[in-house]
Amino acid sequence: MQNKVSEFRKKHGYSQDRLAEKLGVSRQTIISIEKGKYNPSLPLALIMAEVFETNVENIFILEEEDYK
Repeated sequence: MQNKVSEFRKKHGYSQDRLAEKLGVSRQTIISIEKGKYNPSLPLALIMAEVFETNVENIFILEEEDYK
């Protein structure tokens, strides 16, 4: 799954530390999500969408291999 977390984070003026604090997760979690090494839970993805004032689908993009 691809994501645009870094793009949305920068657009909204958040550092990784600040976003992590706002979401109640560690900075390492944000780094892992941005690098595509970790997919957030559904509740976390929904909260991220709310923080970024968008839909989950605009942040996280399913790829063909995600359907297998």
